[in-house]
Amino acid sequence: MILAAGRGERMRPLTDATPKPLLEVAGKPLMQWPVEALAAGGFTDLVVNTAWLGEQIPARFGERFDESTIAYSQEGRDFGGALETAGGIVRALPMLGDVFWVAAGDVYAPDFRFTREAVERFVASGRLALLWLVPNPAHHPTGDFGIAEDGRALSEAAQKYTFSTIALYRAALFAPPHCDIEAGNPRGIKAALAPLLRDAMRSGLVGAELYTGRWADVGTPDRLAELNR
Repeated sequence: MILAAGRGERMRPLTDATPKPLLEVAGKPLMQWPVEALAAGGFTDLVVNTAWLGEQIPARFGERFDESTIAYSQEGRDFGGALETAGGIVRALPMLGDVFWVAAGDVYAPDFRFTREAVERFVASGRLALLWLVPNPAHHPTGDFGIAEDGRALSEAAQKYTFSTIALYRAALFAPPHCDIEAGNPRGIKAALAPLLRDAMRSGLVGAELYTGRWADVGTPDRLAELNR
């Protein structure tokens, strides 16, 4: 799943007429980078959620893009706006498998490799999520989560890293007891992801690994311009 529903308020005025995932880095829409990286790893069945100016994304990528097949979860059409990360994932669950990747359509991580080996390792762990963290950028110096010696993700730690948005999940994370939103989110409930992750972390059910390749959260016009430079 590629997350592409957000408004991108901090990117205005660039996002007043263009959804953030369609802003270009090195001549490609931001969203094209994870689409191509997933396909390079053999993951070609994609789900993309849309909301803000959401009609532009399927118009640009269609239902097939190179070797990838793309289905759309149209939160803006169905509910008038984005459902936040957890709400959007629950909405898309009927189109996803028991284990699935999630990446943001507005994060640039050209060196990340989506691999079958990572999926197999995650499945064997029995955990509900595996997060890739990155060294803290200047605009987020305090980080989000830590990493224990045994690979567990920690809500509290002396050394925290920033969540890259790239992760593997089991569908069970988005069901009771961790999430009480009805399957498929038919009422369009908005819900953030972090509370679900922190709840599962308390039970040792979330793993974390450090990714040290190129990564940028393209959160402002200045960051986009710097990246393109």
